[in-house]
Amino acid sequence: MVNQQVLQGNWNEWKGKLRQKWGQLTNDDVQNFSGNVDQLVGLIQRKTGEARQSIEQYFDELAANGSSAFSQAAETVRNYANQAAETVQETSKKTADAVRKGADDAQEMIRQRPAESAAVCFGAGMVFGVVLGLILRGR
Repeated sequence: MVNQQVLQGNWNEWKGKLRQKWGQLTNDDVQNFSGNVDQLVGLIQRKTGEARQSIEQYFDELAANGSSAFSQAAETVRNYANQAAETVQETSKKTADAVRKGADDAQEMIRQRPAESAAVCFGAGMVFGVVLGLILRGR
């Protein structure tokens, strides 16, 4: 038998299904539900003439379907999380490989043309120093 917590937790979804199964239930009947499972079963019995066991079985089916949907949603979330983790790992590896290749290319250029490399570094340092000096003076 479904407990009060399960029923209240799924109430918004269930009230439409209850009205669909038992058309004799009014909007007021489902809106005024206080959370007591026995009272709800009694109300449905009075309005529909349905047997208590049949009502409880229907509640159990609703609860089982709800937990199945929850399990499916959790599995979908796990799959997306795994895919995201794999994508991050792939991207990270590709980035690391690109940085390594860039560093290797820079080292090779420095080995092949050491004087030109030193001149470029000196020039870049001078430009950076001038720009930094202008920025600091402006403060």
